[in-house]
Amino acid sequence: MAKKKDVILTREITKVYQMGEVQVHALCGVSINIQAGEVVAIMGPSGSGKSTLMNIIGCLDRPSAGDYYLDGELVSNLTDDQLAVIRNKKVGFVFQNFNLLSRSSALLNVELPLRYAGVKDGRREKAAEALQSVGLGDRVNHKPTELSGGEQQRVALARAIINNPSIIMADEPTGNLDSKSGEEIMQLLLEMNKKFGTTLIIVTHDPMIAKRTQRIINLYDGLVEKKK
Repeated sequence: MAKKKDVILTREITKVYQMGEVQVHALCGVSINIQAGEVVAIMGPSGSGKSTLMNIIGCLDRPSAGDYYLDGELVSNLTDDQLAVIRNKKVGFVFQNFNLLSRSSALLNVELPLRYAGVKDGRREKAAEALQSVGLGDRVNHKPTELSGGEQQRVALARAIINNPSIIMADEPTGNLDSKSGEEIMQLLLEMNKKFGTTLIIVTHDPMIAKRTQRIINLYDGLVEKKK
């Protein structure tokens, strides 16, 4: 069987933040690879560098040093505008706090990535189809305040998949949900991986969520913990 290609490859990634006169070393030489279609958990205590690593591999930020290849393309040195284009095309995000526009309907929230991508035709139909795929076909006109936490996360998931990304990054996607809603979101994420071969990266504190993945990357003090 042919080996799957690395969709994500980092080489000695570092990230240093300047906080006044103090330098904070969030990542201290992280080298990881994630293959296309893999389901991976990133775990570690608070301050370990999980969110920083997610922001870099999700093209929300750039490393201070080191190389990052996304689909074989060196992206660590790209401009913010170039990163935004790649992010919009290749990465879908699901956050713990949903990050929905409170005054907009579920349909309009899901349409947003299409607007950013410059899509003019069929936006509403595509957004409605995405909501249907996560079980919210009857909630398209509801605002987030009219939805439960689980339903809001489904809207966020529909928004994440609207551009058919090759990667979904989920930051504590079940953290603000009850156990039943959290299980439903995990099932949806895993179904997308199985059905479409979407690479799934989940940042989580929950060992039960991590066990559902194929591989766990443990971070500690900005470094990947080596297997003993």
